[in-house]
Amino acid sequence: MTQLEEVIGYAFRDPLLYEIALTHSSYYNENRGASPGYNERLEFLGDSVLGFLTADHLFHTYRKKTEGELTRMRAALVCESSLAEAAREIGLHAAVKLGRGEEMGGGRNRPSLLADAMEALLAAVFLDGGMSAARTLAEKFLLNEKDYLPTDYKTTLQELLQREPARQYAYRLADASGPDHAKVFTVEILIEGELAGSGSGASKKEAEQAAACMALEWLEERG
Repeated sequence: MTQLEEVIGYAFRDPLLYEIALTHSSYYNENRGASPGYNERLEFLGDSVLGFLTADHLFHTYRKKTEGELTRMRAALVCESSLAEAAREIGLHAAVKLGRGEEMGGGRNRPSLLADAMEALLAAVFLDGGMSAARTLAEKFLLNEKDYLPTDYKTTLQELLQREPARQYAYRLADASGPDHAKVFTVEILIEGELAGSGSGASKKEAEQAAACMALEWLEERG
């Protein structure tokens, strides 16, 4: 077993799957003859596998949470920062294969790259050992928060939207009413020009958090 396999507690039957999961496209492009493939397709599959496992885990673990609360918990658990943290925890940042340019550009510590590699590894485990093996990996390193409900909805939303850089969003102040000592602010958030959420609070920051919370639910409903 490799050091990474020992850490995650899973030995691959198919070494090619394992190698592809650890190979970034930059390495593949520089070493086509020496590399069987790269991990972007596995990342695509891993995203869906993780989404299902997270939803199933939260549904059965938090039986009194509402749909909205479960949606926000799932968004926080599978966000880029959470995946990147798990990747560092298991040493994936040291094991992934990068091209020279990506290496010199600090790719080994880039959260988006690490998050993608984590999803690819989960997909490889799923293909190699089935859903049970993937569930064990996810529950050990990704779904181990206790009663976790994020309060920084703005950061969670930002990290989700950053996965699609072309997706533009903006907050706007819709209203500010009441006396100076008890003013209420209402903020709206637009995603690609559509109203995705609105929220009110005693400060603009509080209102933005409430709007971001609604936007996370809006995104979830749209799939």
